[in-house]
Amino acid sequence: MENVHILSQRMPTRGEFLPFGSALQSQSSLNEYQKLVEKLQTSLDLTELVTIYADFAARVFKFSGMQFHCSLGVFPMKNADLSNTPSTFELHLSGEHLGQLVYFSQYPVSESITDKLAKLHQCLLYPLRNALMYTRVLKLATKDSLTGLNNRSQFNEILKQKIETARRQHRPFGLMLLDLDNFKQVNDVYGHKAGDEVLVEFATILDNSVRATDSVFRFGGDEFAILIDDPAIMTNKVVAERIMKTVTKSALMNRYGVTSSIGYTLALSKDGEDELFARADKGLYQAKNAGRNCARSA
Repeated sequence: MENVHILSQRMPTRGEFLPFGSALQSQSSLNEYQKLVEKLQTSLDLTELVTIYADFAARVFKFSGMQFHCSLGVFPMKNADLSNTPSTFELHLSGEHLGQLVYFSQYPVSESITDKLAKLHQCLLYPLRNALMYTRVLKLATKDSLTGLNNRSQFNEILKQKIETARRQHRPFGLMLLDLDNFKQVNDVYGHKAGDEVLVEFATILDNSVRATDSVFRFGGDEFAILIDDPAIMTNKVVAERIMKTVTKSALMNRYGVTSSIGYTLALSKDGEDELFARADKGLYQAKNAGRNCARSA
C-alpha cells in the first residue's frame, strides 16, 4: 500500500508535500490510514463524512474545498471554498458507482498526488457506501417520494417535538393545513401525469414560500401541511397570502384551474396533537365553505 505521509513541507508550485524521512514512512502511513478508517466509522452523515475525509486528504494535497456528488445530492465539506479549479474523481465499489469526489484547488493534481488520493479513496469507499444506504433508507422513511417533502410520519414526529418545546418555552407555533381546489378534475380530465405535475409545482411553491425554520409536509393526495416556527398569528396569514398569490401566478396551476384553500391556527400551551390538528382542519373547512381559494384561521 502506498504511503500516506504526515506532512512537513509543501512544494508551492504544485500543491504537493514532501514526506518525512523514509525510515518513518511505513509506520506513519499505517497509523494515518488506521486513524482515517476509525474516524470515518464514527458517522453516517454524508457532509460530516466528507469533512472528516477532507481533514486527512489535506495532508496529501492542498485544496480549498471538496464536494461529494451522488444521486442524493451534493454534500460539501464544512467551510468549503469552491472558487478554485475542480478536479473530479469517480468512486466505485464492487462495480457500484457511488458518486464523484470533487476537489477545488489552485494547484494541478499531479500523477503522484493522484496515486496518493486513490489510496485514501479506498479508505473512504465502505464508510461512504454505508452512509449512502443509511441516507436512502432514512429518506424513504421520512420523505414523500413524488414531491420530496416530509411525509405524514415525519409530520407526526416533528409535531410532537414542537408541542413539547412550546409547552416548556411558552412559545406558540403555527400549524397550516392546505389542499388544492379542483384537483380531482385534473386527474379525471387530464390524467394522473398532469396531476403529479400539479402536486410537484405546489410543493415547490410551498417550499419557496416559507423560511428555513419552517417545515413543509405532504400527507398524500392533495393534502399538505406547514409547521410555522413563529408565535404570531399574523405570520400565518402572511404565509397563506403569499402561497395563494404565487399559485394564481403559476402558469401550470392556471392551465388546470387549480387554486388552494388554507386553514391555520396557533398552538396553545394546553393543546395536544389532536386538538391542534382539529382546529387547523376547522379553518380549512371554513375556507372551503367560503368559496375556496382563501385562508381562514381557527
